[in-house]
Amino acid sequence: MMRGKTVIITGANSGIGRATATELLRMQARVIMACRDWQRAEEAARDMQREAGPDGGQLVVRQLDLASLESVRRFCAEISKEEARVDVLINNAGVYQCPYTKTEDGFEMQFGVNHLGHFLLSVLLLDLLKKSAPSRIIVVSSKLYKGGEINFEDLNSEGRYDRAFAYSRSKLANLLFTVELAKRLEDTGVTVNALTPGIVRTNLGRHVSVPLLARPLLKLASLVFFKSPLEGAQTSVYLACSPDVEGVQGKCFADCREQDLLPKATDEDLAGKLWDISEVMVGLTQ
Repeated sequence: MMRGKTVIITGANSGIGRATATELLRMQARVIMACRDWQRAEEAARDMQREAGPDGGQLVVRQLDLASLESVRRFCAEISKEEARVDVLINNAGVYQCPYTKTEDGFEMQFGVNHLGHFLLSVLLLDLLKKSAPSRIIVVSSKLYKGGEINFEDLNSEGRYDRAFAYSRSKLANLLFTVELAKRLEDTGVTVNALTPGIVRTNLGRHVSVPLLARPLLKLASLVFFKSPLEGAQTSVYLACSPDVEGVQGKCFADCREQDLLPKATDEDLAGKLWDISEVMVGLTQ
């Protein structure tokens, strides 16, 4: 049970985030839905509270746009002021293979939202997470990280933009962030671990173009071969509350089991360099 625990979940109004939030509600957690579209989140929250039943926990909706560093800072300031504790932070929200666009601060959208927005969010909430220890940070990555590379000469994809590569790079960045943050959190009582949920039936692929004639076939295939959002959420829920991972630090899980990663996702030098550059990009250091 998660009674008395406060959990922040980004992108909690749909897909894996919504399923994760609903499961934790059933365990009586207090769940803060950190969502870009406040109205859609409010509508989802009413349904989720009903699904969780009368014995469920409490849902709170807060506006957070990960494509705006100002919004991230404002959200963290409000949370730090209003919340006595945060037990779990789940960095779940994501953008997948969108056309080339930039965030409010001028970053390529997938790198800006999937990595930089969550990077700043996590760093700004660290003091509260440490005060709440033992506490947990969970980073939702993807097995598609395997197709990514960190090109420090063109993190903004201004030289060349390939939407699939940009997504893979942002998911590789998630894993490298987990590696470096784990080092920095030693002996604090705060743990950080990542996960790859697998292929899940969500609206994440809305930017992917599918020929009209192929759509019925894809829908049928997704029903047979893809995970449901609830199935996709199981590892997030496991990392949020299972005693099996208490004290486990800097690992990546799939289907509730630790998985091996390619060397480029566990490279400590690369992780440290990405951290330093990310701090500059989000304005934490000059």
